Amino acid sequence: MSGHNIRQADIADSAVLQDDDKALKAVAARYAVSVTDAVRETIKTSNDPVALQYMPQARELITTPDELVDPIGDGAHSPVEGIVHRYPDRALLLPVKVCAVYCRFCFRREVVGPGQKMLSEAQLEKALDYIRNTPQIWEVILTGGDPLVLSPRRLKNILDALQSIPHVKVIRIHTRVPVADHKRMTDEMMETLTTDKPLYIAIHTNHAQELSDAALATFKKLRRTGAILLSQTVLLKGVNDTPQALEDLFRRLVENGVKPYYLHHPDLAPGTSHFRLTLKEGRKIFRALRGKLSGLAHPEYVLDIPGGYGKVPVSESFTQEDENDEVTHVTDYQDRTHAYPPREDSK
Repeated sequence: MSGHNIRQADIADSAVLQDDDKALKAVAARYAVSVTDAVRETIKTSNDPVALQYMPQARELITTPDELVDPIGDGAHSPVEGIVHRYPDRALLLPVKVCAVYCRFCFRREVVGPGQKMLSEAQLEKALDYIRNTPQIWEVILTGGDPLVLSPRRLKNILDALQSIPHVKVIRIHTRVPVADHKRMTDEMMETLTTDKPLYIAIHTNHAQELSDAALATFKKLRRTGAILLSQTVLLKGVNDTPQALEDLFRRLVENGVKPYYLHHPDLAPGTSHFRLTLKEGRKIFRALRGKLSGLAHPEYVLDIPGGYGKVPVSESFTQEDENDEVTHVTDYQDRTHAYPPREDSK
C-alpha cells in the first residue's frame, strides 16, 4: 500500500486532539488509522475539514446505545462470503476489506483495516458463481474496502468475469482512491477501467478542499476511459454541515465531470456520534441548496435504514395535499406556496 499509518507523533501534535496518548492508542488498536501523502497535502490545519475525517479522536471510544456493529445490516443479506444482496436487481461484491485511507466515520469500520484479507480465489469464484446463478442481478457494485487498492491485473480479472455474465448489464465501483491516493491511478489501471459494459465510478469525497489539482486531473483521465463518474458524500458535523460547504463541493464536482449522486446521512457506526446531525438538521441544510444549484449538482439525500432495510430519500416533500385531495399545495425554492392545479382565484 502506498498509504501509511499515521505516526503517534503526528497524532500527538494535532491541536484538534487534546486527548491523552493512552486514549489514542486505544482508538488505533480498535479501528484502522491510515492516510496517504495525497491526503496530507490537502490538510491545512489540524482541525480542518480534511483532517477531521482522518485523524483519530478519543471520542471514538464512546459507543452510544443506538450504535450498531453492522449499522446497515450487511450480514443479514450476505448469502456467500463477499456478496451482499439486499435489492433484487443489484448486488455488492466485496473483493477486499482494505482501503488506502480509513475514514473515522466509516460504517464498516469494524470489519476493514490492515491485516484483513482479500477474498481467496475459491471465495471469489464462489461469489461470482452466485452472481452467475442469480439472473435477476442486473448491476454489480464493487465495494469493500476499496476495490481500487487491488492490482490492475486482479481487478481486470474480476471485471472481465462480470462482463462475461449476460444478465449483468451495469458495473459500478465505489472508491476513495482517485481523491485520496491518485498515484494508484496508473495508465495500467486506466486501461483496466476501460470496459465494454457501462462502468460507473462513484467517488467518495466530502469537501471541496479534498479536490486537489492531481485529483481533478485523475477525474479527467477517468472520463477518457468512458467511465461515468458519480460522487458519494457523507453529511458530517463539523466537516461539511453548511449549505455553502456542500454547494462548493457539488459545483466543483460538476465542473469536473462528476455527477453528485448520494448525500448520505451518517450511519450508526460505533464511535461516530460526534459526526452525526439529526435528520431535521440535515433536511434544513439540504433544503437551503434548493434554487441555488442546477439539478446536475443535486445529489439525493438518503438514509440507510438500520438493520439492512435499504436506502430511502429523507429530503422533505415540497407538496402537500388538502383534505379532499383536490388541490396540492406546492412550495417553491423561495418558500412561496402555490396551488396545483392553479385555482381560479390565483390566476
